[in-house]
Amino acid sequence: MSTLKMPSLISKLRIVMASSQLLAATLTTLTLTSPASAVSVSPKGVNVRTFGPSTIFLTFIGLRPDQRPAEGLWCGAINANQSCRTGTIFGRLPRRSNLSTRSGPNSQNLTDIMTIPPSVARRAYQDALRGNSSEFFYVRRFVSANGPDEFVAVTCRLAGGGARSPLALTNVKLEFATHSTKTVTVIPRNAEVPPIKARIRYNGTGLLKGRWEVVLPGEPPPSQRDRLPEASLPIEQRSTQRRYTLVERFSRFVPPTGRVTLPGPDPSRFPKSASGLHLVLLRIEATADREGNSVTEFGTLNSGGVAGFPLPVLRYYVSAKDEESSVVALLAPIPGDTITRQQAVTFEWQPIPNAQFYRLDVVRLDGSEVLTAFTTTDKTRYVMSPDAMQDVGSTLQWRVNALDTEGNILSISEWTMFNILN
Repeated sequence: MSTLKMPSLISKLRIVMASSQLLAATLTTLTLTSPASAVSVSPKGVNVRTFGPSTIFLTFIGLRPDQRPAEGLWCGAINANQSCRTGTIFGRLPRRSNLSTRSGPNSQNLTDIMTIPPSVARRAYQDALRGNSSEFFYVRRFVSANGPDEFVAVTCRLAGGGARSPLALTNVKLEFATHSTKTVTVIPRNAEVPPIKARIRYNGTGLLKGRWEVVLPGEPPPSQRDRLPEASLPIEQRSTQRRYTLVERFSRFVPPTGRVTLPGPDPSRFPKSASGLHLVLLRIEATADREGNSVTEFGTLNSGGVAGFPLPVLRYYVSAKDEESSVVALLAPIPGDTITRQQAVTFEWQPIPNAQFYRLDVVRLDGSEVLTAFTTTDKTRYVMSPDAMQDVGSTLQWRVNALDTEGNILSISEWTMFNILN
């Protein structure tokens, strides 16, 4: 009886052993082909403004060395793998708004500044009016040559942009208090600079903290990265922004009203003894913000005061009598400034006594002409339209000639370069 059952028992044992080997091989294959850990994001969900723009500081955590970020999309619904569901896409992250940067030890994190355009918020609101959820999603795709694409979604909840929203700057305008339309002024040496102020629009509430600085003549101009608020940068880059002459610090609590006018420093504190172009910078420092801070394995990253754009500058030119009749001083754009092809370029310069006309020359680096324009003496500025910015190269240089009634050159400026961003 037992002799008859032995072959059957052996066969069953062989089947079990084969199944175990197959299972072990399958698990090994899955371990080799699947990522050790999926990419996560902090914060995972945020309140955003229903009518208007919103800016959120995000940290994507746990990227593998072979992964890189691809496009960012906003959509009304997502699939099981967190990708956008077909037919629900509200918009795509514009290239000019993409400030994402690898960060953290071994570059395994990605700092991403999510700037939601008003058009996307409006589409999400219209979708909610049709009976769909008032939540929508920001989905960032990560691609890899060694595996499938990975999608990570952030939940965006439509709200009023008030106290429960992250503190973020949505618009900043610097101006002279006595001439609100001017961004440049000329003063005699040792004369006081006119009072200045900053008109700021924002979401959320909290502590707005920072300082006013001045770039002196001859100092390297600030880059776009230098002009970003501190909270718009990865933690390891925040201490590397170039510092300039400190004029005054400020710290002010802003309520959830969405607008504030920040007065500038005492005008007597601005430097004014050296002749030349001075740049006034508004520097916003990162503050703690429980609604928008990123919690990572390396600590909490403060994001209060984030913005998705470089802050503007004011300019004042300190002139000396012996310079006014000799050299045309160029005021804007400043040397090394970066301008997108989608925006107009405003050229401004200091007036010269006895000049009857001004000639503006804009050329490429090889000397080929881009633009020549003439203005009368009552106009010391010229606006170059975005249409003229197409196919002009990545770097341009410009100068201004002051002419008399016969067209003779009375004064001529130095060439100044600026950059064009696609």
